[in-house]
Amino acid sequence: MASSSQKGIVITIPVLVLSVAAAAIFLLFLLFSLSSYSPCTCTYPPSSSPSPTPNTTTTTTDPAVSGDSVEDEAGDRRISTSGDDIEWVKDQIQANGLHMQDNVLRKGINPRTRAQQLEDLSNFKGISHYEGSEANNHTALPCPGELLVEEHHSNYGEPWAGGRDVFEFLAESSHLTASSRVLEIGCGTLRVGLHFIRYLKPEHFHCFERDELSLMAALRYELPSQGLLHKRPLIVRGEDMDFTKFGSDFVYDLIYASAVFLHMPDELVWVGLERLVNRLKPYDGRIFVSHNVKFCSRLGGEDCTKRLASLGLEYLGKHTHDSLLFNHYEIWFEFRRFKA
Repeated sequence: MASSSQKGIVITIPVLVLSVAAAAIFLLFLLFSLSSYSPCTCTYPPSSSPSPTPNTTTTTTDPAVSGDSVEDEAGDRRISTSGDDIEWVKDQIQANGLHMQDNVLRKGINPRTRAQQLEDLSNFKGISHYEGSEANNHTALPCPGELLVEEHHSNYGEPWAGGRDVFEFLAESSHLTASSRVLEIGCGTLRVGLHFIRYLKPEHFHCFERDELSLMAALRYELPSQGLLHKRPLIVRGEDMDFTKFGSDFVYDLIYASAVFLHMPDELVWVGLERLVNRLKPYDGRIFVSHNVKFCSRLGGEDCTKRLASLGLEYLGKHTHDSLLFNHYEIWFEFRRFKA
């Protein structure tokens, strides 16, 4: 009995060893197969793409930051400042312990007036600068000192920030998108135009201006310093209401003149309107004129209406728009093309 038991043990051990070895080999093979498996990289159609979980953060690139063209749908984003925006900035001021008295700010580290800055540039060419033949090697677009100290920002009788107010009112009143086309008559140094150029697709902002200094400020300072040269606005010098240089294979969604028509002879304004009416999108396109419309009202109410109608234009109403940053409002008069 004992001998039979010992004999059974001698036979079983090799079998057991072989079984364990086989199991280990199978397990190693299985683990290798699993490690070499790659998950499915199938693409989902838009309608069946899996939704991100609540904790997932989706990052998008802002076209205004990247320099890419803003698509049409981006043009429908909110333009003007909301009540929540105002409350947010007030909270930030309070949270940082800032105590700003009305119209009083402590001067900076090295306070300089514009006149002093210009004197420094003229006499010393800045704090650090290249001399001699090296001076032109490091400046791709040399800019006059008067523009660098932004003297042209004081040419309008009101704060430069008012340009943003005008843009917000006109863009929202005209329901503009990034694909819209805009013409400004008398764009000056782009106090308003900069905001349209930034908002619209490249080449969709056109501008007509007669003053050389204003055009120099726009092209040599404002567009480069704001990073907007890639938007390629079409800026034309002229004062005779000749719009042929802008081309004719499109129509404008908005044409506006800010404090321009009141400085022009009435008949020249009518010549301009006659030339522009066929360049304005029928029905939806808008013409806005600021301050007053004496070129029309001096004819008398009925005659004014008749002359507008003879051009295919109609007067839609008078609007006022408040400034965001200072105690000021502007008056705007709205017109449209009522027939194709």
